Amino acid sequence: MSLQRFFLILRGRWRLVAGVLLGVMLLTLVANLLLPRKYVAEAAVVVDTRPADPVLGVVQPVTAASAVMSTQVDIILSERVAQHAVALLKLDQDPDLRGQWLDQTNGRGSLQAWLAAPMRHHLKVMPTHESNVVSIIYTAGDAATAAVVANAFAQAYIDTNLELKVASASQYSQWFGERTRSFRDKLEAAQQKLSAYQQSHRIVVADEKLDVETARLSELSTQLVEVQGHRAATRGRNSQAGSADILPEVVGNGLIQNLKARLADLDGQRQQLALRLRETHPEYLDMMTRVAALRAQIGTETSRIAGSLGAADRMNASREGEIRGALDTQKQKVLELRAQRDGVAVLQRDVEQAQRDYDMVTQRLVQTGLESQMPQTNVAMLTVASEPSSPASPKVALNTALSVVFGTLLGIGLALLLEHLNRRLRSGRDLSEVLAIPVLAVLPRKGRGPRLFAPIEAIGGEFARLRDNSSAAQAKRLTTRPV
Repeated sequence: MSLQRFFLILRGRWRLVAGVLLGVMLLTLVANLLLPRKYVAEAAVVVDTRPADPVLGVVQPVTAASAVMSTQVDIILSERVAQHAVALLKLDQDPDLRGQWLDQTNGRGSLQAWLAAPMRHHLKVMPTHESNVVSIIYTAGDAATAAVVANAFAQAYIDTNLELKVASASQYSQWFGERTRSFRDKLEAAQQKLSAYQQSHRIVVADEKLDVETARLSELSTQLVEVQGHRAATRGRNSQAGSADILPEVVGNGLIQNLKARLADLDGQRQQLALRLRETHPEYLDMMTRVAALRAQIGTETSRIAGSLGAADRMNASREGEIRGALDTQKQKVLELRAQRDGVAVLQRDVEQAQRDYDMVTQRLVQTGLESQMPQTNVAMLTVASEPSSPASPKVALNTALSVVFGTLLGIGLALLLEHLNRRLRSGRDLSEVLAIPVLAVLPRKGRGPRLFAPIEAIGGEFARLRDNSSAAQAKRLTTRPV
């Protein structure tokens, strides 16, 4: 379809287009007048996605802001918040609404849930893009009602958020309270076990006693080494008893040395007497008797000193045995003390661990107790909803503009449809297409000038072709007249 024919169709059916347009506009006007007025009120709250812990003073771990905001939107749209808003508005105390609830439900279910259900249908929650602000939008037939309900939902959301936080902290506090009692019992049991062990082994200060006994053990070890050294020395000298003259004790003995000196003097006198006297001479025999007696005295003193070395060796052996026995006893005592100390250390570590667990649980109990009593949440009212000055719907200007556009398109569509069902000849081109013969001329209606959309050029071209094909005489009698 050419543009020329489209405009010819519109010209021919303009009454239909105008009628449809006026009808649609009239229906839109009636709808604007009959539709109830709806008012929209908007309240805004701000959500802190990373609140600082008021008890510990530390910032909470980073959480995806989109997940946090989605959770907050779900909370606002929840049944719990809606029922809390009903309670804030005291709608459940309205006798008329209670009567309607009884008539419709026969008292089944909850009145607050029945009142909250339609309110949730008129509620809309819009989180701001890349922001922590959430808009709470409520639509109602009255401006004051829309503002009051929007503010009620915002306050109900804040209260519910606080209730959830306090309830969670209360549950934690209760759990930590129970765990505190169990850890306290565990600590007392560990302390009693340690005390019983110390009393049964008579332990006052295990480390100091162990240090004293260890020092005693070291002293006995030193004494044993000394006695063993003395015994080794006496044993060595005792093994030289066959040549006692060379023993240091004999060589260093003053009496023996004096006796040996007198013996040498007497022996010298005996030798002089032997030169002058015979061996049977009484003087010589007396000298020999004195020399023999002196030698016997030296041998007796030497034997006595050698015998004393054996006694010293036996005494050192006995002393070594005593010290060795005391050392073995002290070693056993030190080992027992070390075992007792290890047992005390194990029990002491159990007590310390139980004490640390008890302190940690007690600290968390105090923290959760403070959190459960702290009326603070991470949500705050940003904008309080006010009464809208004009209704949000119906939008008269927009509806009128849309009715003009829709009415015009509908009228044009109906006109084209009727033209398709019942086609009419609206130009010489239409006649040429239908009859498949050339159009010689188009005559205007009587009293009218040339038509606006007449196909003048096409008709003149057909006529020129006809004239060229006719005889010269016939062409002379024909005159052309553009229409």
